[in-house]
Amino acid sequence: MKRHFLRTIPALVALSVLPLFAAAQAAWPAKPITLVSPYAPGGTTDLLARLLASKLQGVLGQTVIVENKGGAGGNIGTDYVAKAKPDGYTFLVASSGPLVIAPSLYPKLPYQPNTDFTAVAPIANAAFVIAVNPKSGLTSVKDIIAKAKTGDLAFASAGSGTPQHIIGEMFNVQAGVKIQHIPYKGSGPAMNDLVGGQVPMTFENPVPIMPQVKAGKLKVLAVTSAKRSAAFPDIPTVSELGLKGFDAQPWYGVLGPAGVPTEIAERMNKEIRIILASTDVKARLFALGAEPMDMSTVQFKNFIAADTKKWSAVVKASGATVD
Repeated sequence: MKRHFLRTIPALVALSVLPLFAAAQAAWPAKPITLVSPYAPGGTTDLLARLLASKLQGVLGQTVIVENKGGAGGNIGTDYVAKAKPDGYTFLVASSGPLVIAPSLYPKLPYQPNTDFTAVAPIANAAFVIAVNPKSGLTSVKDIIAKAKTGDLAFASAGSGTPQHIIGEMFNVQAGVKIQHIPYKGSGPAMNDLVGGQVPMTFENPVPIMPQVKAGKLKVLAVTSAKRSAAFPDIPTVSELGLKGFDAQPWYGVLGPAGVPTEIAERMNKEIRIILASTDVKARLFALGAEPMDMSTVQFKNFIAADTKKWSAVVKASGATVD
């Protein structure tokens, strides 16, 4: 009888801790969550991170902090998250650049995009736009090409290896010109110089661009997607304006470090999808030229893998290098 009792002790102990373990898992989140934006404040990624943070706070019941870690075209902040503890309290709000463009652009990265992250949920995609300072004298894509042929034209980007940079290089290749690339530490600083006239043009996401366009400080000449944007149906595509087949539509999403518990990733995915489907958030994204994306964690992981192959071909064809 005594031996039987001793044999049952381990089983009883295991059963007794199961409710405690379940309670610990259900307690997430038990402290503030950090969303890392790998660019300077004011850019597209930063704006989307702050929009998401404000909504997640309400549904998760915890403070959600946006932390900007800019530099190296988003690679510094991306690497920070790759090396963070996978406990569900640090996430990356990423543009596609550091994840699907950087691998084919940089000879060596401090992180491995295909193994160092947990795909959580996409946020939105957006047809980029060609925007110019109204005082630049550039009033059409033909003007840009003609000016570029003189060797005296530059474009601003959010940094080397970002979609802004690579789309500019795509334009160079298809137009047979060389517009000089000027990298910044994010879209925010680039927009400041574009509005100020220090640089004449950019290939940029409409999220930071359109408020400046509405204020009369910038002018949009074309969208970079294959089809016209539903948000800006009156703006022609680059393809329509002479560069046939031109198509570039980057995306933004949320990822965690590799090893984030599945139940946490799934909970974040669920809440983000609900947020993006809400009428007010859809309206805010649409007004900025962005369209919400809706995928499961598995679908998002597969999407990233496919997009990596696509942009690898684009980088190779463009001949782009890290400045």
